Amino acid sequence: MARGKLRIYLGAAPGVGKTYAMLSEAHRRVERGTDCVVAFVEHYGRPRTEVMLHGLEQVPLRELEYRDAVFAEMDIDAVLRRAPAVALVDELAHTNIPGSRNAKRWQDVEELLAAGIDVVSTVNIQHLESLGDVVESITGVRQRESVPDEVVRRADQIELVDMSPQALRRRMAHGNIYKSDKVDAALSNYFRPGNLTALRELALLWVADRVDEYLKQYRSEHQVSAIWGSRERIVVGLTGGPEGRTLIRRAARLAEKGAGGEVLALYISRSDGLTAASPKELAVQRTLVEDLGGTFHHVVGDDIPTALLDFARGVNATQIVLGSSRRKAWQYVFGPGVGATVARESGPDLDVHIVTHGEVAKGRGLPVARGARLGRARIIWGWAVGLAGPAVMAVLLDTVNLGLANDMLLFLTLTVAAALLGGLLPALASAAFGSLLLNYFYTPPLHRLTIADPKNIVAIVIFFGVAVSVASVVDLAARRTHQAARLRAESEILSFLAGNVLRGETSLEEVLERVRETFGMESAALLERAGEVEPWTCVGRAGLGPALERPEDADVDVPVGDHLALALTGRVLPAEDRRVLAAFAAQAAVVLDRRRLQEEADRARALAEGNRIRTALLAAVSHDLRTPLAGIKAAVSSLRSDDVAWSEEDQAEFLEGIEKGADRLDHLVGNLLDMSRLQTGTVTPIVREIDLDEVVPMALGGVPEGSVDLDVPESLPMVAVDAGLLERAVANLVENAVKYSPPGEPVLVSASAIADRAEVRIVDRGPGVPDEAKERIFEPFQRYGDAPRGAGVGLGLAVARGFAEAMGGTLDAEDTPGGGLTMVLSLRAAGSRTGQLTPVQPERQPTC
Repeated sequence: MARGKLRIYLGAAPGVGKTYAMLSEAHRRVERGTDCVVAFVEHYGRPRTEVMLHGLEQVPLRELEYRDAVFAEMDIDAVLRRAPAVALVDELAHTNIPGSRNAKRWQDVEELLAAGIDVVSTVNIQHLESLGDVVESITGVRQRESVPDEVVRRADQIELVDMSPQALRRRMAHGNIYKSDKVDAALSNYFRPGNLTALRELALLWVADRVDEYLKQYRSEHQVSAIWGSRERIVVGLTGGPEGRTLIRRAARLAEKGAGGEVLALYISRSDGLTAASPKELAVQRTLVEDLGGTFHHVVGDDIPTALLDFARGVNATQIVLGSSRRKAWQYVFGPGVGATVARESGPDLDVHIVTHGEVAKGRGLPVARGARLGRARIIWGWAVGLAGPAVMAVLLDTVNLGLANDMLLFLTLTVAAALLGGLLPALASAAFGSLLLNYFYTPPLHRLTIADPKNIVAIVIFFGVAVSVASVVDLAARRTHQAARLRAESEILSFLAGNVLRGETSLEEVLERVRETFGMESAALLERAGEVEPWTCVGRAGLGPALERPEDADVDVPVGDHLALALTGRVLPAEDRRVLAAFAAQAAVVLDRRRLQEEADRARALAEGNRIRTALLAAVSHDLRTPLAGIKAAVSSLRSDDVAWSEEDQAEFLEGIEKGADRLDHLVGNLLDMSRLQTGTVTPIVREIDLDEVVPMALGGVPEGSVDLDVPESLPMVAVDAGLLERAVANLVENAVKYSPPGEPVLVSASAIADRAEVRIVDRGPGVPDEAKERIFEPFQRYGDAPRGAGVGLGLAVARGFAEAMGGTLDAEDTPGGGLTMVLSLRAAGSRTGQLTPVQPERQPTC
C-alpha cells in the first residue's frame, strides 16, 4: 500500500487560523468528492471554527480516564477501520493521555500515513523541537509539547498561515481566541507585540529555508546547473589582500538593491598550503562580512577560477564580485588572470562585476610561505655527507670492481642522503663532486679528467642530471613535510588562543603567559604609550624577566598599531616565528581593548545609576514631601485656631492625621537619606530576597478603600529588591492609576512570574495614553491630558521609574485591552543578577 501524504498548516502562534484553514480545505475536498473525515479537531469554543465542523463527518473520539478525570483523544483504531482518503488531525505536537497506544499524536499520524491515509494537520512554530530554547528565550515559557523537526520536514506540503501581530492581538481582544477572562493575561504575557513579531519571523525563516531545500533538491534531482535567480546571491572572491574590504562593501550595496539579497564571501586556498593570505586580514574581512549580514566561506582548490565558479553555481548565486587584478602589465604574459577567466566562463546567467580599488597594478604582494629553514646541525651533516661521503666511497670502491653502473648508484645514494640531511645545496655539491670522482677513478683513461669513450660521457651527464633532480625532489619533500608539521602546530596554537579569547575565557595576563610558554621566553609584556614622544608604560606582564622600559630593550618586539608593542625577553626568535607572534600580539591588543571597554561600561553604568538615583531623589523631595507636610500644617493650623471650638473627637482626629503624616515623612526621609548616602558611595542598596505579597499590600495604604483589587499569589518566586524602594515605586504607580480611573472601576494590582523575572502590573480603565506619549509620561514634571492642578506636578511616574531602575528592574507602559493604561514593573527573581550598584574597581597597573 502506498504511503499517505502529509500536509501541515504551520502558524507562528495560537489563533492565527490554522484549524480554520484546515477545515476550509476539508470542505473544498468534500465538494470535489473526496472521502474526508475529521479524526480530531479542537475548536476551543471558538464560534467561527466550530461552525466550520458542520457538514463534515467526525469519527467518534475515545474517552480515557486519568487522575479522576475523563479526557477525549483521537480513536486511531476507529479511523483505521473507517479508512478514509483524507483525515484531519489537529495539533500535531499534542501529548496523548497515558493509556493511549502512542505517547505523541504525531506517532498516531505516522500510523495513518503508513496505512495509506492522507493526513492534514496543524502545528505552531514554537512546538518544533529544535526551536524550544529559542522560543523560551523570547517568551519566557518552555513548551512542554514538541514534535521532531524531521517529522514536519518530511511533510509533502507545508503551508504557512500568517497574520500580523497587530491583527492577532485585535482578534484576541475581541474574544475570538480565548475567553474574556483570559484575554488580559494573554495579551500582557505571551501575546506581546515583541513576542509575536519574533515568533512570526521564526516561522517565516523556517518556511523560507524549507522552500530553499525544495529548490536545491529539485535542481539536484533534475541536474539543473543553470542559475535560477530566485533571489540575489552575491559571491565575493577574496584574495586576502586589503582590497577585500572594498569588495565586501560593494557586494553589500548590491545585495541591498534586491529583495532578500545575500552576500557570500569566498576565500580559496591552494591544496599544497604554500601560498596563504594574512590570517589577520582574513579575520578582519570575516568580521566585516558577518557584520553586514553575510557569510564567510573557505574552500580548497588549485584552479581558482574553476573553484570559484563551481561554488557560485552550487549555491545558486546570481552575481560574482571580483577585484581588478593586482598584477603588473608584464605579468599578463603568464595568462589572462582570474577575473578575465571567470568572466569568460561564467555563462549568461551569472553576472561578474570587476571592481576597481586602490591596489590595482601594484603587484600581488601576497605573502608566500617560504621553505622551512633546516637546523644548523642538519646542514653540517648534509655537507659532511655530500663532500666527505664521495671521497670515502671512492677509496672503498678502489679496492673492489663493481662496474660503472653500480658505482654510479652508490654515489647517487650519497647525493640523496645529503639532500635529506642538509637540503639542496649539499646535494648539488655531492652530485658535482661525485661526477668528478667517477670520471677520475672509474672511466678510462683512469686517474685523468678526460673520457675516452663517448658512452661514458653520456653516463656521467645522466648521473649528474638524475642526482640533481632527485636531490631537488627530496629536498622539497623534506622541507614541505617539516613546514606542514610546523603550520599544523601553529594552527592548533592559534585556534586554541582564538577560541579562548572569543569565549571570553582569557585575561590579558593569561594571553601573555601563553605567549611566554609557547615561545619559551623568560617574560612577555605589553607596552603602551599615548604618543610618539611619550614614555612607554606596561599594561600587562607575565614571567620573571627584567623590567622593560622600551620595546627596544627586549630581545623580540612586535608592534601592534601605533602605540602598542609586545616585548619578549629570553632569546632571539627566528623570522618564521614572528608570524605567529604577530597573531598573539593582535589577540593581546583585542583583550586589552575589551578589558578597557568593560571598565568604561562599568563606570558608565555606575554614573547612570547615580544620575538615576539623583533624579529620583530630587523628584521625591519636591513631590512626596508636599502632601504630608500640607496635611500636618493644615491640622496644626486648625488646632491653633481660636475661631472654632473643636470637640475632643475632632482634636483626636487632627492629632491622628498629624501622627500619620509624621510617620510617612519619617519613613520617606529615611529612604531618601539612604539614597543620598548611596549617591555618595558610602552605602549600597539593601537588596534582599522578599515575597511580593509582603511588600505590595503595604504600598496601598494611601489610597481610598475599595479603589484597588489585589491579586498577588503566594506561590510566586521571591524577588531580590530593596523593600523600601519597591514600596515607594508601587505606591506612586497605584496613586497615579487611581487618580485617572473612572468611578466604580477599581485598579487591578496583579503579579506573575515569567522566566527569571517577576512582574507587577497596575491596570486601570482610564482614558489611556497614546503610543507617542508613553515614554514622555515618565519624564519629570509631565502630566498627560487635562489633569487638574491639584493632581500634582507630574513626578510620580518619574520617581517610580527611577526607583525601579535603581533596583535593576524596568518600568514600562502598555495599553489595557478594552481601554486604559497598564504599568508593568519587571523585577529580577531571587538568585539572578539583581542589578544592584557595583563599585567600579580601579584599573590595575601591572609592574613591568
